[in-house]
Amino acid sequence: MTRLEALEQEVEKLTPEDYQAFRRWLADHDWQLWDEELERDVAAVKLDKLRDEALAEWKRGETTEI
Repeated sequence: MTRLEALEQEVEKLTPEDYQAFRRWLADHDWQLWDEELERDVAAVKLDKLRDEALAEWKRGETTEI
């Protein structure tokens, strides 16, 4: 049995209340990891190209307001 399979079995044993708490924790944890990745990407200048492309499209009038 893999570690993931063991975790899946443990999650299936949770009470509804504990399952809801786990889901909230997992969602918060996932957002935290995403925020950290975004901060690393910004620091590494990985998003500058996308920003520049978007600004160029806006200046050319190729964008629409949402």
